[in-house]
Amino acid sequence: MSMHPETGGSLQQGLHQDGRRLTPQRRRILELFESLGGGRHLSAEDVHHQLLDRELRVSLATIYRTLRLLVEMGFLQELQTSNGSQFELADAEHIRHHHLVCVRCGRTEEFESEEVLNAGLQASNKFGFDLIGSSLTVRGICPQCR
Repeated sequence: MSMHPETGGSLQQGLHQDGRRLTPQRRRILELFESLGGGRHLSAEDVHHQLLDRELRVSLATIYRTLRLLVEMGFLQELQTSNGSQFELADAEHIRHHHLVCVRCGRTEEFESEEVLNAGLQASNKFGFDLIGSSLTVRGICPQCR
C-alpha cells in the first residue's frame, strides 16, 4: 500500500481484504484529507464541519470510526494534542516530519530533523527492530500562550 493512496484503488482493496466495504462516507472523509493536502491537522469535529460546509452529511460517530480505521490502514496519521486527537494525511512527502504542540491552545507546527530520524534508526538497530517509521511530538507553550 502506498503512503499516498488514491482514494478508490488501494483503500477499496485494503477494505476488501479486511472484509469491509468502501462506503460513501469513508470515501468522502479520505477525499476531504486528500483535497486539503499533507500537513493539515483536523480533529473529528473539524472533519464534521468541513463535510457539512460541503453539504455532505456524515454522522460524528461514523467520522470517529472511520478516522480510526484510516489510521489503522495507514492512510492517516494521528497526533495527540492537548485538545484531543488530530489527524493528517499520511503521505510520502510528509513522512519525515515531527510536531511541536502547544499544551495550552493546541497550536501545531511541523518540523524536520535528521537527528530525530537517526536516533530512531540507532535505537531500532540497538534492539534489533526493523524501523518502519519515526515521529516525535514535542510539547511546549507557544509565544501567544506565555
